[in-house]
Amino acid sequence: MAVGVDIEDIERFKDKSQEFIERVFTPVEIEYCMKYSKPESHFAVRFCAKEAVIKALTALEITAVNLSEIEVYHNENRCPQIRILRKLEKDITFELSLSHDRTKAVAFVTAEVV
Repeated sequence: MAVGVDIEDIERFKDKSQEFIERVFTPVEIEYCMKYSKPESHFAVRFCAKEAVIKALTALEITAVNLSEIEVYHNENRCPQIRILRKLEKDITFELSLSHDRTKAVAFVTAEVV
């Protein structure tokens, strides 16, 4: 098992360009974040999740996964989940925890080869 964690200032995501948003986030993530009055909080925490996934995958010797190939979505119980949008050389299961307040966003990920 491997872990990854990341923390970001939400303010950094307040005035990101549309080009940046579309390069880093999937259409599912953009639609989810934009339905909130402060989408920057939701973008920031998803960015943290993507960075945490990359850290965990690197510990499992899986490299070259792009931010745009990692998707955060919610399951039927509204729990955040990770989906990799391409085939990896190993089958991986993820657990994800997200949190944000007024100024910071944080994500914690575990990744395990099945």
